[in-house]
Amino acid sequence: MDEKGFLAKSVLTYAGMVGTWINMGTVLLGGSLGWALGERFPAGVRESATAGVGLVTIVLGVQMSLKTQNVLVLLLSVILGGGVGGALGITDHLEQGSRRVEKWFHGRPLAQGFLTASLLFCVGPMTIVGAIQDGLFGDWSILGAKSILDGISATALAAALGPGVLLSLLVILGYQGGITLLARILATSLSGFDPSHPAVLELTAAGGAIVLAIGLGLLNLRDPKPANFLPALLFAPLFALLFRAFGW
Repeated sequence: MDEKGFLAKSVLTYAGMVGTWINMGTVLLGGSLGWALGERFPAGVRESATAGVGLVTIVLGVQMSLKTQNVLVLLLSVILGGGVGGALGITDHLEQGSRRVEKWFHGRPLAQGFLTASLLFCVGPMTIVGAIQDGLFGDWSILGAKSILDGISATALAAALGPGVLLSLLVILGYQGGITLLARILATSLSGFDPSHPAVLELTAAGGAIVLAIGLGLLNLRDPKPANFLPALLFAPLFALLFRAFGW
C-alpha cells in the first residue's frame, strides 16, 4: 500500500470512531459551558437529565440483551462473570484507585479536574461495552447515551473544578477510541467475520445485561456494581462456542 492509500485508510478508520467523536464533542461543549458559568449551573437540570439518560440506557440494555439466541448462555455468563468480578473486587479496586489518585492531586485544581473527569468518563463498563459495540458493528448508540451523560457531568465538573476537565478529552480519545479501533481492526482482519455469529450475539447480549445494570444505577433504583460483571464479556462468547460445539 502506498503512502496516500495508507493515509486514506487511516483517515477512514479514525472517522469510523463516531461514538468517541460525539463523546468528545459533548464533553468539550459541556466543559466549556461549565467553565464559563461557574457555580451558576443548576443541579436540578443535571439530576433530571441523568434520570433521562438512565431510562434510555435501560431501553438500550433490553434491546441488546434480546439478541441472545440461548438464554442459558446469557444466564451462565452473567452469573459466572459477576461471581468472578465480585471475587476479584473489580468495582472496589476501581473506587480505591480513584480515591488514592485523587489524594495525590489534592489542592491542585487543574490536575484534579483532569483526573476526576478522566476517571468518570473512561472508567466504567459503559465505556468498554459501547466502544466494542461501535468498533464491531458501527453501532454508537450506547456511546451516544454516554455522551449526553458525560456532557452534563462535564458542565458540572468544570463549574466546580475548572478547565482541567477539558484535558480529559485526550484520555477519551486514547482509551475509548483505542478500544473502538482495536475492535474494528479485529472485525475487519478476521476472514469471514459474521456479526450474526452466535458468539458475537451472546457477547452483545451480555453487554446488554451490563448496560441494564448501569441504567438501574443511574436511576438510583439499585447499585448492582456493573463493573463486577465485565468478565461476562469473556464468558459469553466462550459459552456460545461451547454450546454450539455440543449442539445445544
